Amino acid sequence: MTPAKAHATTPTPVLLRPRGSNHVGMRQFNERVVLQAIRLNGSLPKADIARLTGLTAQTIGLITTRLEDDNLILKQSRVRGRIGQPSIPLALNPDGAFSMGVKIGRRSADWLLVDFTGQVRRRHRLDYAFPDIATLLPTVAEHMQSMHASLGPLKDRLVGIGLAAPFQMGGWHRMLGLSEAQSEAWNQIDLPAQVQAMTEVPVSFAKDTSAACVAELVAGRGRDLKNFLYLFVDTFVGGGLVINSHLHGGVHGNSGAVASLPLRLASGSKAPDQLISHASLWELEHRLSTHHLDPHAAYDERALTPPYEVETRGWTLRAANALALTVVSGTAFLDIDAVVIDGSFSRELLSQLIAATQACLQAYNWEGLWNANVIAGEVGPDARALGGALLPLHANFAPDRELFLKVGA
Repeated sequence: MTPAKAHATTPTPVLLRPRGSNHVGMRQFNERVVLQAIRLNGSLPKADIARLTGLTAQTIGLITTRLEDDNLILKQSRVRGRIGQPSIPLALNPDGAFSMGVKIGRRSADWLLVDFTGQVRRRHRLDYAFPDIATLLPTVAEHMQSMHASLGPLKDRLVGIGLAAPFQMGGWHRMLGLSEAQSEAWNQIDLPAQVQAMTEVPVSFAKDTSAACVAELVAGRGRDLKNFLYLFVDTFVGGGLVINSHLHGGVHGNSGAVASLPLRLASGSKAPDQLISHASLWELEHRLSTHHLDPHAAYDERALTPPYEVETRGWTLRAANALALTVVSGTAFLDIDAVVIDGSFSRELLSQLIAATQACLQAYNWEGLWNANVIAGEVGPDARALGGALLPLHANFAPDRELFLKVGA
């Protein structure tokens, strides 16, 4: 994926443009290595960048000059008080590049505009019972164009759009009370192609829970954990798997596809319940609706207040039992640092769900297994849209192209 080209009337230089001839690839790679060092460690003087990257001081000087010319890095104030000459730290320029994340889910859509440092500049959210294609697609285009236009003179620095959505939006349609026609309409549409037709910048696609896992890997627990199973509780529960700090998709993209995990042995002709029917917010919605309460309260702070809290407590215990079995099963197959749980609900409900899951784990026999470390994710409800936004930034500026290579496989 190549960076977005500058408009003919705009003096903004092309981001990380190729230079030279035979050494173009190596020069661009080294630039990405330097940018990654600054991204991971914060502002750094040239000497520290050379030490971290293993590049010579002369090479670092040439690279940082080019990155400054491209407005991708900025000089900070001189640091005094140390032995020798005062050092000048270099930092990422927040306005150096932008990316957009678009999450299309079964209950809501989100748009995030993210700057070069990964900070969210603008956001928009749309809630619905279930999206109608004819209504939602024009809305997606409208908000994408509005966010892009909000950049004003910097709009040519939008390098891409990352789309996060379920592989099959119409899957498990009977649980949601959808007709076969509604389900089939979504399953037949080429959503990435539809979104690409709305914009001139490149669009990349990731399964929504994989995108959430990407966000946790880059901006959350992945900064400290190299190996973890990621569980994201949304309308339908899903997950992802990180091995050696890389998102692992598997041969068929099934890694982390926890929704389909059976919760007991099969008996006769009746298939066992899957995790999706016990640990999804869809079930909490159903509980609330049965008592004539707003089902959307499952996704916000109302879930833990009267009169919703009674149903939320019942759902939490049922979900925790199912998640505990998932944790034990995952631990038996994967030698991982932790199981990270997050979701599209309030942080307080997340804390209660994790506490309940940890309590349920005490009932299991851990003989022969290393006891699992279950912890909360750090990104929260923004994870899917943020993960989508990180994909174009990584494709354009990170040195390790393998990190997200299999995300959309």
